[in-house]
Amino acid sequence: MKPNAMQSPPRRIEAVVLGASAGGIEALLRLLHDLPLPWNLPLVVVLHLPEGHESHLAEIFAERMRVPVHEAGDKMPLAPGHMYFAPPGYHLSIERNRRFSLSCEPPVRFSRPSIDVLMASAADAYGPVLAGFLLTGANDDGAEGLLRIHLAGGITAVQDPNEAQISTMPEAAIALHSPDHVLPLRELRALLLQLESAHVH
Repeated sequence: MKPNAMQSPPRRIEAVVLGASAGGIEALLRLLHDLPLPWNLPLVVVLHLPEGHESHLAEIFAERMRVPVHEAGDKMPLAPGHMYFAPPGYHLSIERNRRFSLSCEPPVRFSRPSIDVLMASAADAYGPVLAGFLLTGANDDGAEGLLRIHLAGGITAVQDPNEAQISTMPEAAIALHSPDHVLPLRELRALLLQLESAHVH
């Protein structure tokens, strides 16, 4: 495990992808609430939801955040400073032209949308200028995707399993590779703010 995120300034990145499952709404709100404006990094989130249920995530977060929040649509381009959620029942990918792609391919690790699918595609699209954050969750979706980000040269960050509401997801990621940062949410937020500052300057 590498040192605490605060010990050295992070390099410039161009996008952040985030994944969570059980306990994820609360964790994401703690991580992302009241982000300062102007905000420039695009944020893309897969949060596991029951299949066939309408998602209100974009509305929930739009009411609590200053940055614009959307449900991602097929062929929609990623805009700086916007936050996007994967719609329920679809895998969300990022193409090399940095537009979204939706697919109805079979679930991955019992999940659709899959965190692995988003993160692996984002690693291909962004390479070393991508950061991936993996939070609380009850399965191992996201571990492979975070490894793909690491192998592409991106930055990987995992919520401290001791703080996570459900530790399975962060523990699976840590077992597969040594993330750049394993931190409680308060320090993950500080890292995110550092990444935004490095992106701007």
